[in-house]
Amino acid sequence: MGRTKKVKSAGRFGARYGLRIRRAWVEIDVLQRQKYVCRKCGKKAVKRVGSGIWECKHCGYKFAGGCYVPSTPSAKIVEKATQ
Repeated sequence: MGRTKKVKSAGRFGARYGLRIRRAWVEIDVLQRQKYVCRKCGKKAVKRVGSGIWECKHCGYKFAGGCYVPSTPSAKIVEKATQ
């Protein structure tokens, strides 16, 4: 594989699809592939299993969330309202 220091994971697309689309895709890709803190056990071990499905690799807690991040902005608003 070629060098991807500047373009990160979008390097696999080569010169295709345009710069703006590849940059937007990299932002989404970074968010969906990082680890998040588990609501149940508090460990930073939540990973994306599928589209909108998240699982803690430590305690096995599986839940539905956003497509690219475990908690969507609208879910945060609802959570604040119910507290």
